[in-house]
Amino acid sequence: MPANLVFFPVGNGDMTLIELESGRTILIDINIRVSADDPNEPVPDVVSMLRQRLQRDKQGRLYVDVFLLTHPDQDHCRGLVRHFHLGAPDTYSKSEDKIFIREIWSSPIVFRRASSILTLSEDAKAFSTEARRRVKYFRDYGLATIGDGNRIQIMGEDENGKTNDLGSILVKVNDLVIGVNGVFDSSMAARLLGPLPKSNNEEEEEALAKNCSSVILHFEIKVSGVTTCQFLSGGDAEVAIWERLWREHKHRNWLEYDILQTPHHCSWHSLSYDSWSDKGTAAVVSADARNALSQARTGAVIVASSKPINANDSDPPCIGAKREYEEIARRVSGSFKCTGEHPTKLSPKIMEFEIGAHGPRLKSQPMGGVGIYSGGAIGRQPLSHG
Repeated sequence: MPANLVFFPVGNGDMTLIELESGRTILIDINIRVSADDPNEPVPDVVSMLRQRLQRDKQGRLYVDVFLLTHPDQDHCRGLVRHFHLGAPDTYSKSEDKIFIREIWSSPIVFRRASSILTLSEDAKAFSTEARRRVKYFRDYGLATIGDGNRIQIMGEDENGKTNDLGSILVKVNDLVIGVNGVFDSSMAARLLGPLPKSNNEEEEEALAKNCSSVILHFEIKVSGVTTCQFLSGGDAEVAIWERLWREHKHRNWLEYDILQTPHHCSWHSLSYDSWSDKGTAAVVSADARNALSQARTGAVIVASSKPINANDSDPPCIGAKREYEEIARRVSGSFKCTGEHPTKLSPKIMEFEIGAHGPRLKSQPMGGVGIYSGGAIGRQPLSHG
């Protein structure tokens, strides 16, 4: 059975589903706009698209094995309360038929940084409440008693030792995640690269918050025990974070990818401290940040989860960032794609990569029948540094 990597057309936002060879599912962020629920609106009905791909458990609940929130901006958690069950499993309502979340992946330090510079949405607050509930359940009852709907993994340490007692549910930066919903899964390994730990330097800590601290994961998606796709997911992380990741990991292969989801919806600020709207083509790209995001393997695909990208648009998305990513892809015979333009700007659909023994293949949209493949399998060689 192949794995799949699915990007949903949610405008300037993220919503990505990993379907593993094991059959388990990992949903990264959501941006389900209210207008997507209205059949009279042109906004894609991404909830129906998602629900059609999910399975039901023995209790009849539609579920995802994992929901990861990279950071609590509204365009990464919009629609959570409306479409997902939050709270103890025994409060699930069959009549509401919301999506059941077996395990949450959450980062307290990301929430702390976000809360210092913005007002959290109701969806973000609800997620935080649910994460705290699950952590309390672990502290009260221990890991052995935790079942579906109560599981959580903490992505990165909190400040002042607040996560020191979480032991078996705490993933430290640079460690591997090898379990999905409490079970070892040989079809995946994900290395936690961010959020970067709290800095004792007040100025540096402020910079980490302002640069959109996010959970950053480097996924190895495996078929028959062999890694056939490397996927880099970075939320909204901006330039200072990618600079630091490059300085720390430039001698490792932890930033290499076959598929990259461009940070912050193809924002210029993941590549530069300068304003594109102020300086245009005179804006200076950070060499270190670009190097971090340039570790493309032969045939790599760079995906912008954004609205269609136009030269006169505000950032994000940014035409300047698109040009940089196109050049990165061109150097490895790869491609750049935008969810808001796939397959067309007027009628965006899911962007689905089937991951088989020979790597990822982009499935073209069905024309009244089964989808077909577009292009060949993605290759294996990394782009040289520098």
